[in-house]
Amino acid sequence: MDDGMRGGFFAVNVKPEHRQSFLNASIFEAQSVVSEEAEVFQFQIMVDMANPNRFYFYEVFRDEAAIQDHWDSETFKNWLNTVQTMLDGDIEIIARMRSLFPTTKGFEAQKPSLLQW
Repeated sequence: MDDGMRGGFFAVNVKPEHRQSFLNASIFEAQSVVSEEAEVFQFQIMVDMANPNRFYFYEVFRDEAAIQDHWDSETFKNWLNTVQTMLDGDIEIIARMRSLFPTTKGFEAQKPSLLQW
């Protein structure tokens, strides 16, 4: 049994007047991350149904090194620089996780379908 992938669940609140700009930047970043970072296996953005200015990010990486590589990437740095003034507060880390299911092999098999947005 492998040690599992590493995941994170994060939340951000966005100033209402920046909602669309935030979405544009975040969706572009998500597409870039999934297509350019081989060690990223999930990158999902969800909006809170009760608060349209609260967004949740669910991300899965191969391991801790892949997380650090993502944080060090130009894609992430550009996104953060772009959205920093749009945020209403800090990025909230809800949980850091280790996958149980799917297995690493399962995440690897799913990766190609992430590129079909």
